[in-house]
Amino acid sequence: MTDISKGAAGEVIAARFLREKGYRIIASNYRSRFGEIDIIAADKKYIVFVEVKTRSESAAYAPRETVTAAKQSKIAKTALHYLQCNSHDLQPRFDVIEILTERNNPMKTVELDHIRNAFETEGMHFSI
Repeated sequence: MTDISKGAAGEVIAARFLREKGYRIIASNYRSRFGEIDIIAADKKYIVFVEVKTRSESAAYAPRETVTAAKQSKIAKTALHYLQCNSHDLQPRFDVIEILTERNNPMKTVELDHIRNAFETEGMHFSI
């Protein structure tokens, strides 16, 4: 069996979770010169840009704490790039999926928290 990184395991778990909740996965690991978006998904109302953060259950801090203002800006710029290249009629939303896994088994979820509308782009100043 091939070892899988915590990050890759978290993205697989998050995509499965979103599908189970009725989301359609549009893209994974979308990259632009500004950064990367882990998952782009859609439901009937939103196109959702998802940042997945995975840590083992013994981590000293919550995974969501690593989604800093600088990281949010990179995600927003990358999302804008995606939207300029791909037409959608859906409202954009930025979510974070926080996953805690067993210490030695990154595919074994201990806790998953889907934080909808984790941050807003209002007030961000950037150009692409």
